Parts: sequence; structure tokens; C-alpha cells
Amino acid sequence: MTPSTTIPAVDMGPWTDGSATDRKRIASELVDACRRVGFVYVVNHGVPTDLLNEAFAWSRRLFDLPLEKKMLAPHPPGPSVHRGYSWPGLEKVSQIVYAAGEEEKQVEDRRVSDVKESYEIGSEDFARQPNVWLPEDVLPGFRDFTTKFYWRCFDAAKELLRALALGIGLDDDEDFFLRFHSGVNNQLRLLHYPPVEAEKLANDETARMPAHTDWGTITILFQDACGGLQVEEPNQEGHFVDATPMANALIMNVGDLLMRWSNDYLKSTLHRVSHPPVSQDGGVTSLMTPSRYSIPYFVAPDPTAVIECLPACADAQNPPRYPPVTQEDYGRLRAKGHYLETAA
Repeated sequence: MTPSTTIPAVDMGPWTDGSATDRKRIASELVDACRRVGFVYVVNHGVPTDLLNEAFAWSRRLFDLPLEKKMLAPHPPGPSVHRGYSWPGLEKVSQIVYAAGEEEKQVEDRRVSDVKESYEIGSEDFARQPNVWLPEDVLPGFRDFTTKFYWRCFDAAKELLRALALGIGLDDDEDFFLRFHSGVNNQLRLLHYPPVEAEKLANDETARMPAHTDWGTITILFQDACGGLQVEEPNQEGHFVDATPMANALIMNVGDLLMRWSNDYLKSTLHRVSHPPVSQDGGVTSLMTPSRYSIPYFVAPDPTAVIECLPACADAQNPPRYPPVTQEDYGRLRAKGHYLETAA
């Protein structure tokens, strides 16, 4: 597949051992992509291909399990803890922030279900978001692999955070963002989009993942070759372009909190998962979408971290656009729209 011409690509290869000039160039390219589009392909990102292949193999084995086995590690009720297995229809991705008293509207907005299943994994050292694991004998080795893979993804993310700091003008403080990100509040998500009838998807009778922005600092995404991810075209509201899979590349996008930190200099862009190229279902009548697997890794500040406009991103002509907010307060606000509250 040919990668999108709208989404730039950045090679991180020379970042670690390159010259100061190399690092400055890479940082500038990364920030320019985040400013113009909010999405960027990243090659030579530091996560080995064989490790990614192993991660996707684990994901397929997980989602191939019978439903009753997957339900041994159910996502907890409500929006507070985001761990374990979410079955199709449980989560409804939304850009809407619901106010108190809008519960009926939230239920109405869920009439069209998101046909996807996911498994959420976090740090084993984060008591606020305890992991929910399958019994070891159901999928031996899964817990061990995914907990190690979680931290390997954070190693790659830390270098991107350093490059972003350098690129937005924090020349003397590449580690600025790292002081807000210990890694314990990140989220590794294994995602599977089962086949659905393409006609129902096109007619909005069902959905994969509606348009939304991400809540954190950055997201790094690994995807299979199926396709389906779409990004809103810069300067053309409502028009989405394909984020076509690029071999050996991850896709990084800006989250809402990085946009707030940068005073809108970096763009948290709407994106969605729609239908990829369709395949004939057994050569008979209905056109079905193929299965899609992806692995997003959401990088979030620690819960009590205060996100406020960077001095480098504001001046008298461009004052701060957002009040300070903690990660936990902003995350609570956004999570509320995705999972229904449960009665106490």
C-alpha cells in the first residue's frame, strides 16, 4: 500500500547517535508534522519488527478465544477503570463531553454500536487502574509478554517526547515532558475489528470507531496491513483521508493534553476507523469488511500532573487559551462519554 500523501514521515534513525544538528532536524520535522497535521509516520522508532510481529500474534490468539474465555477478564463496570476485555458494543467512542443530567442523551447516542473488541493493559504498579488478567492457563505467557511490551513501547515514546520538547523550543530541557510521565498512567490496547457488512457500515447502521481525538499527550499506533484508519484533512473540516499502513512504521498523533500544553501550536486531530477495502464473503452475496488488528499505546501524564500552557508557546499576541488542568480531571471528563455509568 502507498502511505498517505497528507501525513508526513519522519526517520528517527539518527536521533540516538546522531549529531546535535541531526537531532534538531528530526525534532523540527516531527513538530512541523504535528503542527500541520497532528499525525506523522515514524520509521526507525526503536520497537523491533520481530517484537511487533509477536505482539500481533498474541493479539490474534487472544481474540480467537471463545467469548466465554475472554469474559473471564471483563472490563470493570463504568468509565473509571479502563482495563481488561471490552466486548463489542460495550465502549462507544465519542467526542461529546456529556454534562450531568444528559444520561438519556448518552444512551440514545449509543443506538449505533461500535463493532470492535479490545483488551486494555497498564502498568502493574498503578493501583488506581488495576490490570484485569485472564487466568494464566487460558492464554499462557500473555501476561508476561504484554507487561514487558508495555514498557518497551514507553522506551520508544520517551524519545518522541524528547524530540517534541526540542522541536517546540525547549532547547535546554529535552526532558521537560518526561518529568510529567513516569509511564505508569499509559495504556496498551489490543484492538480487533471483526468483519461487518460493508453496507451497514456505509449506511451508519453500525460503526467501527467514530471520529474522536485522543485524551492524552501522544498516541503511538501499530496497525496491520488492512487499513481503515482515517484522519481529518488539515484545513478541510469533515473531510477524512486514509492513514494507509506503512511497512515498519508506527503512526504517532498528538493528544488533547499536548495541544493544551502547546497552546494549540500542535494539533490534536480528529480521526476515525471506517471501512477498509471490502472482500467478498465466500463469493456469495454480502460484502464484508476484513478483520483489522491494531495496537495503540496511549501516553498520558501522571494523574496529578498539571497541564498548563508552556511559556514558549504564548506571548502578548497569543495568550494561553486553556486554564490549567490535571490529567485525572481531564481524563475523567472524557472517559464519561465512552462507558455508561453504573448504579451505585
